[in-house]
Formats: sequence, structure tokens, C-alpha cells
Amino acid sequence: MRTQVCIIGGGPSGLLLAQLLHRDGIDSVILERRERAHVLGRIRAGVLEQGSVDLLRRASLGERMEREGFHHSGTYLAAANRGFRIDFEARVGKSVMVYGQTEVTRDLYAARDAAGGIVIDRAERVTPWGLDSNAPSVTYVRDGREHRVACDFVIGCDGFHGVSRTCIPKDVLREFERVYPFGWLGVLSETPPVSHELIYANHPRGFALCSMRNDNLSRYYVQVQLSDRAEGWTDAAFWDELKRRIPEDAADRLITGPSIEKSIAPLRSYVAEPMRWGRLFLVGDAAHIVPPTGAKGLNLAFSDVHYLHAGLAAHYRDGDDDGIDRYSHRALARVWKCERFSWSMTTMLHRFPDQSPFDQRMQESELAWLETSVAAQTALAENYVGLPY
Repeated sequence: MRTQVCIIGGGPSGLLLAQLLHRDGIDSVILERRERAHVLGRIRAGVLEQGSVDLLRRASLGERMEREGFHHSGTYLAAANRGFRIDFEARVGKSVMVYGQTEVTRDLYAARDAAGGIVIDRAERVTPWGLDSNAPSVTYVRDGREHRVACDFVIGCDGFHGVSRTCIPKDVLREFERVYPFGWLGVLSETPPVSHELIYANHPRGFALCSMRNDNLSRYYVQVQLSDRAEGWTDAAFWDELKRRIPEDAADRLITGPSIEKSIAPLRSYVAEPMRWGRLFLVGDAAHIVPPTGAKGLNLAFSDVHYLHAGLAAHYRDGDDDGIDRYSHRALARVWKCERFSWSMTTMLHRFPDQSPFDQRMQESELAWLETSVAAQTALAENYVGLPY
């Protein structure tokens, strides 16, 4: 098989890149290790920056998002069971969209199908070849038979554990990492959200987050130890702990119910440099991970897509390689700024194992400053709604 761009990974970043390339008349093939039902069954966050919303609209994927998504013009922060609101529109004139990543992926698959694009699922033992040549290719095994895709470029959208990043020689690849000593216990419940906007709560017992998927589907999180197991938490214990950590007025109106999904996610900050080697380009989690506190994971992947699409389009349209040559530099400049924001939100809101009463008061004082400082609120809002591309 021959194509112009071979994309490894059928998640939202790979699908969005393929859709944008298709609109420019550039062929692509997507190789995905799992079945589509598995990809669509993943429960992920759904806070979209303004830039991500604009990118989806540009790809003609905004209709259902606009109809079913939630426009959030602010968010709530809390400390010691007392909260306050930061108004994004008042501070920076922008908002965010809450629209589940599963729904984004569903829309992208529908667009790929409508365009007649190729998505090969159950592609096992995916292996890129000739990445430092002018004729790269990717082999994969499906139903016991090996296949080869010849292409001009290989795009690694295959996540932190994918094969793409491992193809960069060890003497070229630089990795930066911070592993946090706690995780998030997340519960999905068919209950109305406790708030129409997100609540981020700092508490001496640990962090908590109140989020939502739709009018009758809520997503809640509490900070837990990495040694905890999701099955060790009963629903009753989870709801009791959540109520202890969030503002009192929110705890009083919280509607609880049986959990329909419960899991613990570890937190890490990670960046790989460079994001391009030869004919290979890394996108999203293949190159960088952020703790979810700043709601940047999917948005960073989409900003990578923005830069890479622009570079590939200029290459095929004008023979101009400046965009692909500078892709890694441009993407990483934004990645590190978003890593900083996610790190700062994480350190401000979570309880660390060696944290003293003094450290807790410092966190509470920082939140008190945010409550009264227009400058501080503007800086947080600017980062939260998304830095410009």
C-alpha cells in the first residue's frame, strides 16, 4: 500500500490530523492497535481550549459539539471548604468548551468514514522503517499476515507507550520527567453535576475535582495514594471523602449515586525532545504528558496537530519545508509553557507526602491571593483557556 502520510494511532490527534490533511487533498492511512469499540470506550477528560474548538470547527467538526457541549466562561477554586470563581470572559474575553474526548473521537471517526479514509484497526507489531531516508515505510501484522505501507512521512500519534518514540536513537532523544507521588481516583456517575462549572479544591486531606460529561453524567475525582486500589473504595467511602474536600455549599447540594466507572490514574509530567527525527514526527502523548490538573493533555495534542498540519500542507502545496523543519521547535515552545501551568496547578492544589502545616498555609495563601488579584486571575485564565498557537 502507498500513501503520503502514515499515521500510527487512531485516537483523536491522529484522526484530526488525517481529517485536516484530507481537506487539503493529502492522503493518509491510520494504523490503530485496538478495535474501534475499544477506542470509543475510553473515558477521558473533555475540557477544550478555545484553540481546540476553533481547530475542530476548521475541520468541519463543530456541529454536534456546539449543540451538545457546555460553554464554560469560568471555573471555581476552593481551599479549606470555601470557594471563589474566576471569570474567564471578564479576564481574557474567552471561554472553554466541555465536550467529552469520547464524543470528539466519535465525531472524528464519523468524518473519516464519510471521507472514505482508511483506518486499519487491530494492527499489531507496528514497525516503522527507513525513517532517516527519503523512503520510509511502516509494517504491521493483521490476522497473522504482515503488510507494508510505503509513505513520505510517519506520524507517531500512538501515546506514551507506543513504538514511535522508541525509534529515535538514544543519543538523540532527551527525556524530562516528574512523577508525582499520588494519583486521582475518578468516579463516573449518572447524576446531575454539582456545579455548572468545574470546581478545583485544595484541602488538607488532598485535592478534589468536580466535573461533568452532560446534564446527567458527572465525573468526580479525589487525590489518593498510589498504593490505593479502585476496588478498595466503596461508593459510600468515595462520596464521603469528596464531600469533606469540596466547598460546603457544594457538598450540601451534591447528588450521589452508584458509580458506573471507577479507576485510579497516576500523575506525571514528561517531555521528549526532539519531536521530529528524519521522516518521523511525534504528536501528543507520544512526546509529552501533563498531569490532568490543568486540562491540557488533549489540547496540547491538538496544538501539535495544528503545527504539523500547517507544515505538511505547505510541503505538499508549495514545496516549502520550513513548517516541517521547525515543527519540533514550535510545538515544544508551547508544550513547555503548558507543562509549567499544569505543574503549577498541581503543586498549588495537591497535598504532598512530606507536606507540613506551613506548606498547607502557603497553598491556601496563594489561593487567597488568586481570589483578590485581578492580575493573578488574568494569568490563570489566559493559560486555562489556552495560549495562542
